[in-house]
Amino acid sequence: MRIATYNVNGVNGRLPVLLRWLKEAAPDIACLQELKAPQEKFPEGPIRDLGYDVIWHGQKSWNGVAILSRVGNIHQTRRGLPGDPDDSHSRYIEAAVNGILIGCLYLPNGNPRPGPKFDYKLRWFDRLIDHAAELVASRQPVVLAGDFNVMPTELDVYKPERWLDDALFAPEARAAYATLLEQGWTDALRSRHPGEKIYTFWDYFRNAFGRNAGLRIDHLLVSPSLRKRLIDAQVDVEVRGWEKSSDHAPVWIELS
Repeated sequence: MRIATYNVNGVNGRLPVLLRWLKEAAPDIACLQELKAPQEKFPEGPIRDLGYDVIWHGQKSWNGVAILSRVGNIHQTRRGLPGDPDDSHSRYIEAAVNGILIGCLYLPNGNPRPGPKFDYKLRWFDRLIDHAAELVASRQPVVLAGDFNVMPTELDVYKPERWLDDALFAPEARAAYATLLEQGWTDALRSRHPGEKIYTFWDYFRNAFGRNAGLRIDHLLVSPSLRKRLIDAQVDVEVRGWEKSSDHAPVWIELS
């Protein structure tokens, strides 16, 4: 089974790119982030026409997450991350799909740092850590997939010295990500590519993609019960080079 995550950076504006990737890559399950579309404007029809069931949590102009499946119905288990009933951002959706619990997330960017946006990022991360601990304790097969907006190590960022003041590379954010891994989660892409510079995001400016001046901020974490089933993890780098593509590339894992 192939499970992917893709920050589409506007699902309607980049719909041709998304549909092309779904046709060519044919992931069994796909998690999308940064839909930038209200609930009623999500392009459900074209996605279902490709054979995918889909659920989504939209928001006008910002955020938004979705889960797609072509291997069975999606049974939504959670809409929104627990821990703050006043949080209005559409950043988390969770569902059972084909025997696996899928958590699709879009973690806050947090810039500028310091400031209220960074404080919100850390509070959101704390809520994710608490929920992830419960998921591990349940011993279910779980995948947490999405745009985490954090580069875990210096290996995950081109010229790390330029990012020391950025919220995506802040010590607090990196420590929060490390706390997740200490719970027993496996960073699938890094586990398959130890010591390798491998990126999932390239800015639109300064020919970042052409220079491979990238960041690794899109992650798939697999729970302890799935670790032995992990066969492969890759980035569909070529998609980033398509016309009118997102600044992220799709990332996927393969499970036995």
